[in-house]
Amino acid sequence: MIAALIAFAPTAGADETTTADITFTRSDGTTTTGTVHAPVGATGLPGVVLVHGSGDGRSPQYTQIATAFARQGIVTLRYEKRTEDYTPAHRDYSLLADDALAGAAALRERPEVDPARVGLWGLSEGGWVAPLAASRSDDVAFLIVVGANAGAPAAQQAWANETRFGAAGVRGSMVDTLGRNAIRVSAAAGLFAQAYYDPVPVLEAIGQPVLAIWGDKDRLTPPGDSLRGFRDAFDRVGKTDYTLRTLDAQHGAFTTTDGFDKGADLAPGYPELVGDWVKGLPGSAGKHSDEPAAQAHSVTPLAPQAWWESPTALLVLFLGTVLTLLGYVLTGFASAWRLPRAGVARVLVTTAGIGIIGTIAQVLYVASTRATSFGPLLFGRTLPWLTLQVIAVCAVCSLIYLIARRGTILDGAGKGARVRWMLVVVGGIGFTLWALYWGLLLP
Repeated sequence: MIAALIAFAPTAGADETTTADITFTRSDGTTTTGTVHAPVGATGLPGVVLVHGSGDGRSPQYTQIATAFARQGIVTLRYEKRTEDYTPAHRDYSLLADDALAGAAALRERPEVDPARVGLWGLSEGGWVAPLAASRSDDVAFLIVVGANAGAPAAQQAWANETRFGAAGVRGSMVDTLGRNAIRVSAAAGLFAQAYYDPVPVLEAIGQPVLAIWGDKDRLTPPGDSLRGFRDAFDRVGKTDYTLRTLDAQHGAFTTTDGFDKGADLAPGYPELVGDWVKGLPGSAGKHSDEPAAQAHSVTPLAPQAWWESPTALLVLFLGTVLTLLGYVLTGFASAWRLPRAGVARVLVTTAGIGIIGTIAQVLYVASTRATSFGPLLFGRTLPWLTLQVIAVCAVCSLIYLIARRGTILDGAGKGARVRWMLVVVGGIGFTLWALYWGLLLP
C-alpha cells in the first residue's frame, strides 16, 4: 500500500513549475522518498515516473529531465533509487520494477494528476526495468524508454567496450580480450549482474503504448540494433501502438559532439517529443519507426564458455602458474638447489610475473573506467598492452630455451636443481596458456 506520508515543499520559479517532496511505501514494506515536479496550478494532467539507469540514481540529470517534462505539462516523479544489495555483481530487476510501480501508485494519488494517465519512463538500465514493470500492471498507461537495449546486458557492455576501443583506434587482441573475454569471465563468475537477462519476452508482453528513443551517437547502447530489436519484438505479436524515434543525441538524449561527451542540455526537440506524444495519447501512438541509427559494428551475443575457460579452470591455471613460479623462487634460497645456469630462468620468472600482474591491471582498468583515450598507439595497440605482449614473447622464448637446452643447463646439477628446473618450466607453460587466453600472444 502507498504510504500517506506526503510532505509538501512547493516552490515556484520563473519556469512556472513547482515541486513537492513525498514518501511512499514499496512492495516489501520499506519506504523511499521522491520529488514531484508539476506545472504551477496543475490539475488532471498526465504523469510519469522516472526509472533510473545504472548507478545510485542521484545524478542531477533526473532533476533536469523532470523539470523539462513538467514544463511540457507532464507531472513527473523522481524518487530515491533502491541501492541496498545493488552492486556490480547483484541487482534485482524484478524488485526495481516493483519500486517503479509503487512510485506510479503514489503519483496517481496526487491532485495534479489524472490517475488514468500515469506512465513510466526508463533510461538505459531503466529500459530493462520499466518495461518489466509495465508488463505487470494495467494501471500503467504508457511506457517511454530512452537508450534502451533489445539484448542482454553482457552483450551490450561488450559492444560498448568495442565501440570505445574502435573510436580510439585500438584493434587486435586487446579488443577481443578486454572488450569481450573479460566480460564472459566476470559473467560466468557471477560478478556481472543480470548478464544474460533477456528483455524480448517482456517487450512482447507489453500492452501499453510505447515511445522508445535513441540517440544516433549513442556509444553505450547499440542504437540501430536496439531499435530493430524493439520493432521486431512488437511486430511479432502484432503490436501497432508504438513510436520508435532516433534523435541527434548521446545515450541519455543529451547534446553531444561525438557521443562520448555529454552536453549540458537535453537534445533539441526531446522534451517536446515526449510532451506531445504523452498528451496526444491514444491518437499519438500510431505505429511509427525512424530509420535505425548507423553503427560502426553490430552487437553480437557472447559465446558460451568452454569448460577449459570457466572461472574454475582459469583460477586453477592462475594459481598453478603462480605457485610453481613462486616455488622456483623460494627453493632458490637453498644453495644446493640452485641451477648452475639460472639467468634465463630468472628472465622467465620475471617476465611471467609482470605479464600476469599487467594483464589483471589492464582488465580492471577497462572494467572500472569509461575512458575513450588510451594514449599513444603503435600498430593499433596501446603502449602498455604492446609492452605486455613483448614481455610475454620474452617469457615464451625463455621457456623454449630452457626446454631446448635442458641437457646443458642441468649438466652436473643435483636433484634439487632438477626439481627447480621442472618448477620453472611448468610455470612457464602455465604462463604461456594464460598469455594465449588473454591475448598477449595473439596479434
